[in-house]
Amino acid sequence: MEMTGAEMILECLAREGVEAIFGLPGGANLPLYDTLPKFYPKIRHYLVRHEQGAAHAADAYARVTGRPGVCFATSGPGATNLVTGIANAWMDSVPLVAITGSVIRPLIGRDGFQEADITGITIPITKHNYLVLDVNEIPRVMREAFYIASTGRPGPVLVDIPRDVQQERGQFYWPEKVELRGYRPRIYPDPAEVEKAARLIYESERPLILAGHGVIISQAYYELKELAEKGNIPVITTLLGISGFPPDHPLYMGMPGMHGMHWNNLAISEADLIIGIGMRFDDRVTGRLKDFAPLAKIVHIEVDPAEVGKNVRPAAALVGDARVCLQQLNRLVQHRERPDWFARLDELKREHPSLVYPEDAAQILPQYVIQKIYEVSGGDAYFVTGVGQHQMWAAQFFWSRKPNSFVTSGGLGTMGFEVPAAIGVQIAKPGELVWAICGDGGFQMTMEELGVVAEYDLPIKFAIINNGHHGMVRQWQSLFYRGNLVASPLKNPDFVKIAEAYGILALRATRREEVVPALERALAHQGPVLIDVHVKQDEDCFPMVPPGASLQETIGLPKEYIELVRRRQMAEVGR
Repeated sequence: MEMTGAEMILECLAREGVEAIFGLPGGANLPLYDTLPKFYPKIRHYLVRHEQGAAHAADAYARVTGRPGVCFATSGPGATNLVTGIANAWMDSVPLVAITGSVIRPLIGRDGFQEADITGITIPITKHNYLVLDVNEIPRVMREAFYIASTGRPGPVLVDIPRDVQQERGQFYWPEKVELRGYRPRIYPDPAEVEKAARLIYESERPLILAGHGVIISQAYYELKELAEKGNIPVITTLLGISGFPPDHPLYMGMPGMHGMHWNNLAISEADLIIGIGMRFDDRVTGRLKDFAPLAKIVHIEVDPAEVGKNVRPAAALVGDARVCLQQLNRLVQHRERPDWFARLDELKREHPSLVYPEDAAQILPQYVIQKIYEVSGGDAYFVTGVGQHQMWAAQFFWSRKPNSFVTSGGLGTMGFEVPAAIGVQIAKPGELVWAICGDGGFQMTMEELGVVAEYDLPIKFAIINNGHHGMVRQWQSLFYRGNLVASPLKNPDFVKIAEAYGILALRATRREEVVPALERALAHQGPVLIDVHVKQDEDCFPMVPPGASLQETIGLPKEYIELVRRRQMAEVGR
């Protein structure tokens, strides 16, 4: 069947089941856009205002659907604008296919107008990338791109196609099977390692599970719960593992690490066995690496062999798909009672509380806003965050019941992720409630994407935690840089007026008693809503592991917050 290159690209996308594309046209990809109407409404295109927004929206779409997200960009600055979003997907193991236009073949390497070597630029942040110079290679390349992006450890793949190749005609063929020499993702673990892991679990007195993003990617929710219950093992979830385990389960402990639960950090330091599942033992979890879990042996369940032994040395390594590994491990795991360990964990929770604050404070506390968002939503929603203090408070207080419902930027820590990511989630889940928890700094990095929200009438609820600062930067400057608040505070615009300019309902809360009514009004409104909440400017996010410190050196909540817990405990005893 003869087709143009542009038709081949879109036919491949249709065969891969792609329903949504996020992109922005330019000279080098106009043939692709010229062909798009032929595939509507099977494939819908969402016009972003900046290519970074396209990558983040496609990233979030992929996270909640489990299918590769797709984004389009033109050559040069269009392609380079995707780079932050591609890097974000790379760090968080998200399947993404980025398709960029390039200058015509005779101009490649001649510094033609809007030329950039995007394949060279993205080598370190993609699983693979392609420059397609032959129109007849498009079907094979596209098939391989989707296969690579979605198998093994997922990740981004970039396909760069010159404009003249998109216009050229060739013979379309569809390869039913993909064969890539040297690319053999591991699915099944070594049986000897499975047996070793089961033995270590049975012999341990103080085990902990650290469950990461890999549990969600492989949809190993049931298998993780089975391991925890069968082995009687407490479960801690990493930032990207949140919503991978039921938050109301008696074995759930919350998040560890830099702003995780204080009790978890101390528990990790006392554990004799750590079972890491679909996580890479990154610095935000481990603190000072040489002092991480000093008494523990490590069982590492991980699909990417490059991550095994990179940061910690495992006593047993199950390399393969997390769900398959857990299925095999669960057959061998035996139940054990560990009363002393659970008593110790209860003691740590009492002595080192992490989720308390004065709810009746004169100023609005960010924790209060975030907890109320969770409460009024009933936990039955998708929560998308930016990066910074609000992200960490959301991770602390949103113990999400809906599987795979907490979407955030983990490894790269990309400010500005929240607005376009919420767009991707809402398009993927049109009937669901989607909250975007925003920092006032991060929101301004991608707030132009409110145009997408308005154009497609996406009923996202935006809550800006407005403290007039880059909050986490201010906290670090206050604690570790002598209070030298350089480049602070922020001179913010009127966010309500900005939203209204897009035709979006906008509300403002400056007093505590205005917060819940604003949230309830947002929920009652059928369309998008933005709430600008003015919170206490100098509230710090605790617990916190200082930079370069160990988990044992976690800074707990302020003394007055701890005293509040003590008074509550005494009142309970008095009853």
